[in-house]
Amino acid sequence: MKTDLSRRAFLQTTTAAIGGFSLAACYPGDELAANPLRILILGGTSFIGPHQVRTALARGHEVTLFNRGQTNPDLFPDLETLIGDRDGDLGALAGREWDVVIDNSANIPRWVRLSTEALQGSVGKYVYISSTGVYIPYLTTDIHEDAPVDTLDDPGIEVVDGRTFGALKALAEDEARAAFPDSHLVLRPTYIIGPGDPTDRYTYWPVRIARGGEVLAPGTPDDPMQHVDVRDLTAFMIKALEDDLAGTMNIVGPPEPLTMGSLLERTRAAIGSDAEFVWLDALFLRDHGVPALTYWTEPSGDYLGMMQVNGDKAFAAGFEMRTLEETAVETLEWFNAQDAERQELRAGLAPEREVELIAAFRAET
Repeated sequence: MKTDLSRRAFLQTTTAAIGGFSLAACYPGDELAANPLRILILGGTSFIGPHQVRTALARGHEVTLFNRGQTNPDLFPDLETLIGDRDGDLGALAGREWDVVIDNSANIPRWVRLSTEALQGSVGKYVYISSTGVYIPYLTTDIHEDAPVDTLDDPGIEVVDGRTFGALKALAEDEARAAFPDSHLVLRPTYIIGPGDPTDRYTYWPVRIARGGEVLAPGTPDDPMQHVDVRDLTAFMIKALEDDLAGTMNIVGPPEPLTMGSLLERTRAAIGSDAEFVWLDALFLRDHGVPALTYWTEPSGDYLGMMQVNGDKAFAAGFEMRTLEETAVETLEWFNAQDAERQELRAGLAPEREVELIAAFRAET
């Protein structure tokens, strides 16, 4: 089955799926690509995927999805979707050809190996979405793409957790490079934020700040922070395909230094809140069972450079970022459009716990 999804149909289905927040205004320019590509996306219906699809279609590319049909199966009813499973059920890919495949969903190296074996000779380029988590532990700052990556004593382990995540991603990268030595693109994004984020790691902040009152701010105002808006990430992915980029790139931002203080203050100003920040130092938080909060972690030890990864290579290749203010306003709009069940925040502090910690801090200082 081969069908075309019009821009209007796409916007209608996507808007409905994400609770009324239109993506139409989030991408600058919808001019068609000079050389339309046939793109296969492994996944495509969770967080990153829908933005990839929207950008690719707006640029005139042909998109096919491959997934299990379980996550948001009704999101793209008119888009060709091949049903299968990364873990051994890849038969639907047989006998087909694409210019490029985007692998969004593999955290286990074996899955990449199975996919590359199934697609060898059927696609021109393999794009693997990795993570700056490969650099764990982040013992230095200004981390470039050639920095050492994490390893495992047992590379065959398939349990994904805080200890293994980065090393497994690094091993998965190696599978893509081995199978497509001259035609791979490995992208290493940092924390991904923006409308649709299922983790609420950044979403917590505009939602909490909009509520007003005293807001617990972790660490110090000078602690470095990095992130990437999902829409900017996926727009660059499609641009990278059109420009036939290859190799490995960190996708981090913004290009100018960002601190926890400026992140909170700019978010507050963008949404028009009168919230007051109460800064609680990392030692106090750690002693009270809060070693990290959303995507902030004290920049020391194994996490010294986590928010100081170098993104110059991607920026030089044309990666662009919208302002934090845009992300703040549009993330809050998206969240407020969700139903009551989805508005239970998945990151951050419960209101009672926040009040308790601020009171304890004042009692001890």
